[in-house]
Amino acid sequence: MNVLVVYWHPEPKSFNGAMFRRSVEALEAAGHDVKTSDLHSMNFDPVSGRHNFNTTNDGEFFKQQLEEMYASEHHGFVPEIEAEIQKLEWCDLVIFQFPLWWFGMPAALKGWVERVFVMGRVYGGGRFYEHGVFKGKKAMLSITTGGPEELYVKGGWNGDLDAILRPIHRGVFEFTGFSVLEPHKVFGPARKTEQERIYELDNYALRLQTIFEESAIEVGEY
Repeated sequence: MNVLVVYWHPEPKSFNGAMFRRSVEALEAAGHDVKTSDLHSMNFDPVSGRHNFNTTNDGEFFKQQLEEMYASEHHGFVPEIEAEIQKLEWCDLVIFQFPLWWFGMPAALKGWVERVFVMGRVYGGGRFYEHGVFKGKKAMLSITTGGPEELYVKGGWNGDLDAILRPIHRGVFEFTGFSVLEPHKVFGPARKTEQERIYELDNYALRLQTIFEESAIEVGEY
């Protein structure tokens, strides 16, 4: 199967970096074809604008969705965006690897979504949710948190982590047709011992061996 791993962390030697590298190794060892988008090493620009396009639909007023639709019909995306769209179209599973920052995706990854999940190719024209472009494909978040697990439960200090992740699960993945797998969560890796971090990496690699056998979770509507 084809897997795309989209990863961002500003430090390659971070635990997120180790999770990223281990995931690629484990997936390839299981016989899958893997492509990656290491957004920090790519110096990926998360800010949208006319520089997303080689074409122009309306030169007087910029509306990104209309420009995306026009570019979808006229092969009008710049090479760096076209390459990322093609990775999404190629994969059977997409994994986002990132540290939870301010209850969401870091800006670089959020900007990747905003520039790459384009109207006309990735959604639109009645292709949403169960009729989405990526129906039959799977998606998963692999995240780390700064604090321990007890802070991310219902009634906990930060609240239910599943609720925190729901905007991504529902508003990005399910919106475009992906089936959502249970997120992979590592709580407070900076506070773990080296042996505990090794265990977490091994546990992740073990899960990825059979990732395509997993069923989708029920995200549900708001």
